[in-house]
Amino acid sequence: MTLAELPLRDDLRGLSPYGAPQLDVPVKLNTNENPYAPSERLRHAITEAIAGVAGTLNRYPDRDAVDLRKDLADYLGHGLPAGQVWAANGSNEIIQQLLQAFGGPGRTALGFEPSYSMHPLIARVTGTEWAEGTRDDGYALSTAADQVRALRPDVVFVTSPNNPTGTSESLDVIEEICDAATGMVVVDEAYAEFRRDGTPSALSLLPGRKRLVVTRTMSKAFAAAGTRLGYLAADPDVIDALLLVRLPYHLSTVTQAVARAALALRAEPLATVEVLRRERDALVTWLRGQGLTVADSDANFVLFGVFPDRGAVWQALLDKGVLIRNTGPAGWLRVTVGTPSEMAAFRTALTEVLGL
Repeated sequence: MTLAELPLRDDLRGLSPYGAPQLDVPVKLNTNENPYAPSERLRHAITEAIAGVAGTLNRYPDRDAVDLRKDLADYLGHGLPAGQVWAANGSNEIIQQLLQAFGGPGRTALGFEPSYSMHPLIARVTGTEWAEGTRDDGYALSTAADQVRALRPDVVFVTSPNNPTGTSESLDVIEEICDAATGMVVVDEAYAEFRRDGTPSALSLLPGRKRLVVTRTMSKAFAAAGTRLGYLAADPDVIDALLLVRLPYHLSTVTQAVARAALALRAEPLATVEVLRRERDALVTWLRGQGLTVADSDANFVLFGVFPDRGAVWQALLDKGVLIRNTGPAGWLRVTVGTPSEMAAFRTALTEVLGL
């Protein structure tokens, strides 16, 4: 029996599953991972943390992840208590829970594209209608509030820094969107730690805004993509709403232990953030020096172009052992910032492919 013969939901027919290519190549710069593995000290701390809970794995985990949420609140600052923080298996599960609680059949979610491709996908699989908003020529959200007022969606997604462009939004723009919205406003800050100096977080806007949610992840800055730990900050009533839709014991004992170990030694993985920021800025300068168009980036990746046949450029780089991402607006490519040796390999390959 093929998929077409199964009684699949009609609204799922024709969709493609999410998935960046996972290829065995020398230089992998396509999924925005932190290229620096956990330090020996952090690996030891993680091993000790897992050993410390191994004898309890016959029991269910802490259903509400109380200690982990305290640690996350301490990391975020802004006077946030643990009761305003929630955690799940990656920020994708956070987004899914938000749409299960505030979206669903008969409701609409609005996002401004190009942006994170999982937002519309999770909207659709939760039965939420997806509305594709637009950005201006610089990929900013100068007309977003007007679009929100016109559509009156139940959920609005604002990705800042945005993926795949790397651009950030000012607090003024986010405030305008919040003021225009009658539903929930979700600011996805997965790449927040990589922002350039002076770029603020929407966390500062939470007081007095009951329908504002700020999501984060440990996958990027914490070099913990394999841990699968995402989290959010919001009004306590939002967390109460998510308790209605979360699966029982959704966050394993091991995941909680590993995340807490990383948070306790956060200075070590976060030290790599500054290294990657410098490498990113140097890459932007170099790409522009080659005559390419490059979007300003507050993330650990860079969007560059514009190519008549970006697929051909992507394939030519892959043929040289360098895997980047064929995504974003037509003609553009996205490259994750890697180690100095990885970026040197990328520069060499791109120079050869483009004949620079």
